[in-house]
Amino acid sequence: MSHVSALPVQTSSSDVRDRVSPEEWEVRVKLAAAYRIAAHKRWTDHIYTHFSARVPGPEEHFLINAFGLLFDEITASNLVKVDIDGTLVDDPTGLGINHAGYVIHSAIHAARPDLQAVLHTHTRDGVAVSAQKNGLLLISQHSLGFSGRVAYHGYEGIAQDLGERERLVADLGDKHVMILRNHGLLTAGLSVEHAFQLLHNLEYACNIQIAAQAAGNAELIFPPQEVVSKVEEQAKVFKSGTGPGVTRHWNALIRELDRQGTGYQQ
Repeated sequence: MSHVSALPVQTSSSDVRDRVSPEEWEVRVKLAAAYRIAAHKRWTDHIYTHFSARVPGPEEHFLINAFGLLFDEITASNLVKVDIDGTLVDDPTGLGINHAGYVIHSAIHAARPDLQAVLHTHTRDGVAVSAQKNGLLLISQHSLGFSGRVAYHGYEGIAQDLGERERLVADLGDKHVMILRNHGLLTAGLSVEHAFQLLHNLEYACNIQIAAQAAGNAELIFPPQEVVSKVEEQAKVFKSGTGPGVTRHWNALIRELDRQGTGYQQ
């Protein structure tokens, strides 16, 4: 009697590494690390969310997770390479990709060549904030850092319609952070490291907001506009995505991840 294995399809890291450029392999390792860190932080929704990264080179290819693998099963070698038109260029596990992931990520990678990585989550607090009419509230140092930097995209149902891509990109505009109404969070960075730092801070801002609102009738304090403007100016260094803070933040996360194991590098 045949049965379907409960284990993920195994791939040879040496086979994949041998057929990609050193630059692509480096991006693969970073993206796999992002998946594993997100799993450690419990930012996952089983197999239903997705991170992507642009493949270095002239082709419009990007990497994304195989549909069916958990975030803590992602490695550099089992990421799927897909082109902007949806053709699977390299699918090591044979599992294919989540079509909703393709719709969202292909839209941004096609329209914003400046962005190298796109991260999308369905966390409890992120979705909760996305369902609030006023969105992200400027009530904490973490949220103030996003003042004037957050785009919003209205919910249109599960992202199966290719036509939604145009509206999603229009709503994102020139920003790096978007809250998908009734859906979740999205950050897009100049690198995997940059996108992850944005997501880390955005997720924490949402955690704080939901915790503060859980106090019931306690009145929230909103800093005055002059303070908001001051923080907007102070946060400009983080907008660039190229400051030393991005590297420090990422390196600390990698040290933490590597203490749990380095299987993501395979």
